[in-house]
Amino acid sequence: MGNVVQSMEAIVKVNGVELAYDTFGNPSDPPLLLVMGLGAQMIWWDEEFCKTLAAQGFWVIRFDNRDVGNSTKFGDAGVPNVLALMQAVQQGEGASAPYTLSDMAGDAVGLLDVLKIEKAHIVGASMGGMIVQTMTIEHPDRVRTMTSIMSTTGDVSVSTPKPEALAVIMDVPPSDRAECIEDAVKKQQILGGSKYPLDEEFVRQYAARAFDRCYYPEGMTRQLAAVLASGSRKEALKVVKVPTLVIHGDADPLVPVEGGKDTAASIPGAKLLIIEGMGHDIPAEVAPQIIAAITRHAQ
Repeated sequence: MGNVVQSMEAIVKVNGVELAYDTFGNPSDPPLLLVMGLGAQMIWWDEEFCKTLAAQGFWVIRFDNRDVGNSTKFGDAGVPNVLALMQAVQQGEGASAPYTLSDMAGDAVGLLDVLKIEKAHIVGASMGGMIVQTMTIEHPDRVRTMTSIMSTTGDVSVSTPKPEALAVIMDVPPSDRAECIEDAVKKQQILGGSKYPLDEEFVRQYAARAFDRCYYPEGMTRQLAAVLASGSRKEALKVVKVPTLVIHGDADPLVPVEGGKDTAASIPGAKLLIIEGMGHDIPAEVAPQIIAAITRHAQ
């Protein structure tokens, strides 16, 4: 993919926050926005993945969500009590947070505004899937197609994390660089499913880059609070008219496959691709299949 041009990282002000982003490919090609998940920086969308997508004829854009990477942090908002929020949600009570998925969807739309993009193909993974669903509900005129990967409608009765996967999110974050790198490997071994061997070297390299770029674990806690406070999108998704593709692994311990099935069932005409043995990640072995599915869907 040596002929695919990657831009320098830039910072733009949108929706009251600053977002870090970069792009791959030709700006004259149809735009495709990648939205990352909980606590993950934009570099988790691997360069090779982005370049391969761009080579299919897309202008690929990835960015740091608020509270992660080089985008605006919300430290003044404090760290929410996630356990209390989880209990409130389970009991059917409302939960509050410093910001919601609607705010994060607004950030993504604001980035499209700055880049003078009227409509984009949007692809989200995990929490990113929730953000692109929210974009499609609240800003349908800005979306050409939507792809939701390893995500859920937010209906807590449908897709409950396995205890060992929930522990990955709730663990006390490590404090130094070496611990962070080993912790990332340990967590991906739990989240990734058993069919595809973990590329430990890739995870270590990502964890090291992410730590050096910006280590900020408290942002993930506020993002999780945003997910919990935003509630279920199930009813709102029933009137979505945007062409939708849902991709999910049948070995996902964090967002079990029922979450993907529920998402596809909730959106009229949505297509569902279940990938055997895939956990809560995109292993190199299935990346070509996912890229091909996104490309077919967008075209």
